[in-house]
Amino acid sequence: MDKLIEDIRSKMDKVLAVVAEDMATIRVGGANPKMVEGVEISAYGRQRMRLMEVASISAPDPNQIVISPWDKSVIKDIEKGIIEANLGFMPNVSGEVIRIVVPPLTEERRRDFVKLVGQKLESGRVMLRGVRQEGREEIEKLEEEAGVSEDDVKRLYEELDKLTGEYNDRLEQMAQEKEAEVMKV
Repeated sequence: MDKLIEDIRSKMDKVLAVVAEDMATIRVGGANPKMVEGVEISAYGRQRMRLMEVASISAPDPNQIVISPWDKSVIKDIEKGIIEANLGFMPNVSGEVIRIVVPPLTEERRRDFVKLVGQKLESGRVMLRGVRQEGREEIEKLEEEAGVSEDDVKRLYEELDKLTGEYNDRLEQMAQEKEAEVMKV
């Protein structure tokens, strides 16, 4: 029974990690390679790849991202992928590198990013509810087994609810921190 709770905790930790990684892609201030790392491009005969798999990405100063493809033949594919990702940046091909000028955030754009944080928070909540539902189903299976008392089942349900509340609070905290970071000028 303790193993069941540990499995649920592990799954909830994974949800937090996914949401944290997702929120890291939200722009808060200056240029950051994470802003474009996950952009998917079609390269090498329409194979879908993430930008970080085909190039090195750096931010030499707070308002610029530089992308250096390892294979120069995919430079046009990278440019097209960044445009299609609709990140609000226009890639600039200069020789064998792509430069992206990252303009400072306007108040309106910051508010858009706060809405995006809210969407990612809700997505995390949905994932947590899914994990909770899986946990409830596992507990229901235990109810039918011999040797499992009603008190044990009740304790498992209570622990599951407590865990869900704790992880929801942690998600909420992550979102509040990210919102503060986005709105900070």
